[in-house]
Amino acid sequence: MVQIELEAPAREDVYELLGGHLKDMHAQSPAESVHALDTESLSAPGITLWSVRDAGILLGCGALKELSPDAGEIKSMRTATAVRGRGVGARMLVHLMETATRRGYVRLCLETGTEDFFAPAHRLYKKHGFRDCPPFGDYRPDPHSLFMALDLQV
Repeated sequence: MVQIELEAPAREDVYELLGGHLKDMHAQSPAESVHALDTESLSAPGITLWSVRDAGILLGCGALKELSPDAGEIKSMRTATAVRGRGVGARMLVHLMETATRRGYVRLCLETGTEDFFAPAHRLYKKHGFRDCPPFGDYRPDPHSLFMALDLQV
């Protein structure tokens, strides 16, 4: 049975999945344009990480960072290569959106890359209502970054 649960970034399989995520981000974008968080950063206050598992097997992960009392940012969305295209990312995205709503956020933001490698992520986010937006938080305009946001107001 597929379950989403709170996760520790240092757990061995999560650490490996996130390491692959960082490696891919650095392969796609210049270092100054990589905004993926390492496991230490994912342990910081204000950031919550979840995993998606099936019978204990890690399928993916995603994190929510509080930007302000009414806004959050999606971080570290990653699906294991073997299960891409099977809805794991969509399941995590819905979980993050529902959690953000329960927390009282009215806006949910994200930053992702602009290269073709990121096209599946762009489609997923747009399918769930995210739209392009200007840089938010500490981000600055960057040709390698696409900024998106979703209004959560009901």
